[in-house]
Amino acid sequence: MNSIRHTYKIGRGPSSSHTMGPARAATEFRKRYEDKIDRIEVTLFGSLALTGKGHLTDKAIELSLKGIKTKIIWDVKTTKLPHPNTMLFVGYLKDKEVARLQILSLGGGSIKIVGENTSENEAPNVYPHQHCDEILKYCKTKKISLFQYVKKFEPATTWPFLEECWKTMNHAIDVGLTKTENLPGKINFPRNAKKVYGDAVKQKDIELKLAAYAYAGGESNASGEIICICPTAGSFATLPAVLRYSKEKYKLTDKKIIEMLAVAGIIGEIVKTNGSVAGAEAGCCAEVGTGCSMAAAAFAYMLGLSNEQIANAASFAMTHHIGLTCDPVLGLVQFPCIERNVAAANRAITAGRLAKNIGQNLFSFDEVVETMTVAGRALQSGYRETSTAGFAKTYLEKNKKNKGFGLSPKEGAGT
Repeated sequence: MNSIRHTYKIGRGPSSSHTMGPARAATEFRKRYEDKIDRIEVTLFGSLALTGKGHLTDKAIELSLKGIKTKIIWDVKTTKLPHPNTMLFVGYLKDKEVARLQILSLGGGSIKIVGENTSENEAPNVYPHQHCDEILKYCKTKKISLFQYVKKFEPATTWPFLEECWKTMNHAIDVGLTKTENLPGKINFPRNAKKVYGDAVKQKDIELKLAAYAYAGGESNASGEIICICPTAGSFATLPAVLRYSKEKYKLTDKKIIEMLAVAGIIGEIVKTNGSVAGAEAGCCAEVGTGCSMAAAAFAYMLGLSNEQIANAASFAMTHHIGLTCDPVLGLVQFPCIERNVAAANRAITAGRLAKNIGQNLFSFDEVVETMTVAGRALQSGYRETSTAGFAKTYLEKNKKNKGFGLSPKEGAGT
């Protein structure tokens, strides 16, 4: 199993699969062929084609290929694809094709080049186990905590990286708490973080601050700020909000926060290894569900619970996200994405607290991950980050009925 640096990545929002992944893919193509081509055609398929404009996919690719003549093609018709987030890069020299790569954006900023065994910029394999049950058994034999397990196998470079992740998370929340203008995009979605935080301060309500921190993180991501995906950009706000809340309420040191990040990271890596964190592949249960599990595990660890109780907290958190759709309005990572992170942050705290009092779950965390992934992949394509069903469809239908509401009826995701 990979290092937890596979789960955490620092980059610009609003989407790890639709912004960071394509940017990495474009950078890789450029690195290989820049001196052999004079122009590039990039064809986006599936979810990338349907929601890419709202996710700024074209902007991310063009920025990575700056200086090279680039044409973006939006193919919304092709359905037989190796992955919902498929890209085709073709390089030309004097109108002759000289280079071609099909690249998949797997979620969480990870990419895979079709036909090659390695993925660009992936973290190394460092763990001898890949399932939660195996890890729990190993920890019981060695009489160590989940944090000690992570510390045993992670390279030394992981720890300063986690410190940078924590700084990035805090900065994104701080930025989000100061902004008042509507979020970018044609729906003019209002920000809530600053107002909610102000109310929380006035009322001395730390629980309301948790919501404010989640709003702030989500709004920063939606604005294209630098964030740390955990495990995706769309689910970025959940874990940082829980960490910030925990630090303030329990007066934690940064050292303790780093330990919580480590425990959350191993939970996220278990999901990435055995399931999916991509909304285009398995719905929002894969994204926010995993983010909630990571946050619940971190909080349970902070409470001093056993390894088994931490796994129970992660299971509880994910169980109640299974079947959650990914239906962003106009492909923007705003509604319902931000509010789902706010709800998930609260659910993570509940899961962590309940894990202390409830018995063993009926299903192990491994079984919950498997169930989530199967259920997520079974969702109709309209509910897997294509902006063609759910709230995305409701928005467009409402727009047609009410003149002047948001976009014109002809506009929408991928147009």
